[in-house]
Amino acid sequence: MLNYRYTIILLLFFTSCGSFYNQPFEQERARLGETTVPTQKLKKFPLPQEPIVAAVYNFKDQTGQYKAIENGSTFSTAVSQGATTMLNKALEDSNWFTVVERENLSNLLNERNIIRSTRAEFTKNNKAQTNTPNLPALLFAGVLLEGGVISYDTNIITGGAGARYLGIGGSTEYRQDRITVYLRAVSTSNGKILKTVYISKTILSQALALNLFKYVKFQKLLESEVGFTKNEPVQLAVKEAIDKAVENLIIEGIIDGFWAPAGGEEVVDFVKKNYKKEQEEAKLTELFNRKKEHRRGKIGVGLVGGVSKIVGDYSDAEFGFGADMLLKFMLNKSRFAFSIGLGSSTLSNKNIFEKRIYDSNVNFEYYLLPYDKITPYAYIGVGSISTKNLSDNYFKYQYGIGLEYFVTDKLGLILRGEQNIISTDNLDLLVRGEKNDKIWNVRAGINFYF
Repeated sequence: MLNYRYTIILLLFFTSCGSFYNQPFEQERARLGETTVPTQKLKKFPLPQEPIVAAVYNFKDQTGQYKAIENGSTFSTAVSQGATTMLNKALEDSNWFTVVERENLSNLLNERNIIRSTRAEFTKNNKAQTNTPNLPALLFAGVLLEGGVISYDTNIITGGAGARYLGIGGSTEYRQDRITVYLRAVSTSNGKILKTVYISKTILSQALALNLFKYVKFQKLLESEVGFTKNEPVQLAVKEAIDKAVENLIIEGIIDGFWAPAGGEEVVDFVKKNYKKEQEEAKLTELFNRKKEHRRGKIGVGLVGGVSKIVGDYSDAEFGFGADMLLKFMLNKSRFAFSIGLGSSTLSNKNIFEKRIYDSNVNFEYYLLPYDKITPYAYIGVGSISTKNLSDNYFKYQYGIGLEYFVTDKLGLILRGEQNIISTDNLDLLVRGEKNDKIWNVRAGINFYF
């Protein structure tokens, strides 16, 4: 028994050690800031025919959101207040913009005044120096970039799981936040808004804990706990959203002809083609990153098998094997379907009754999540039941629920259960009571869509 306990302790220890491979034990030196995927794409983007002179006065946090804590209050903001600096850096990385200083314009103007007064004083004291050059004029922008961080939604998804047995257990939790950025380009010549782009980015937080609470001997308690949390930095999430916004602004400006890349129409066509694919994918992606894909074809065939059980007038009903062939027609963009089925089942009661039946049915089906890989559905319909020699035919109606999982876009695995209510009480050759006979079916199988 003692070896059993030590084995569990060692297993818990080594399982948890993997979480600490990156645990910091030493001070880290300053390093170059992390790059995001959109940043790398910006640096590799085709160069412009001529850089665009752009100015950013203020790209600020417009959410007013403060950091969420469990107890008390905090005056620390949830979103970085340096979004303007991040945007200037993204514009510089893209090589598409010549960025002029506007965030602290007063500092720049004051410094230029100091230069002028210093030169004037120097010229006054040194009369020989009469040809001191004037300061060059400030570069003016052709495009203003405006917008900001307009939304920070916390806890859009939260969840977790855990289990404990004999004092040994573990748990995991997760939380997802969401940040939203708008960026627009404004022409300084006429004030027209040229383009507006909208980008969102999720922020993930995870926690894992493993614990042991057990008496190893009389009055000797062993207690152990190990765990870790991982929080995606909000600053990197803001930076990635801004980088992506700059990338999309450049692309949409190319498509609409506001600016042009070096390389001519060939590069423009390449940019349009790639952006069209991204737009189509974005249209098919709903909130919580759910893919809105039409996985089912218009026609499907299926084969299912399982067990059947009669609920009749005899006791000790047994499970018998049954199988069905299905033909399905999808309606209304995969949410509704019309199906036809033919099948056979064995019904029996222990040492009393056994019969082979053949059934046909027509069902109307409704899919709750038609675009997901795992789709619950329900159905209702009518049909008939016949014996082997087709001498006895009975009307029935049925209803059921099911679950379909897509291995590929054309092949689905299904599990379903249904109840058949027969129009007679004589299916088991015994009439007793006022209720008609019923049949329960549980089936599993495949659907293939064309």
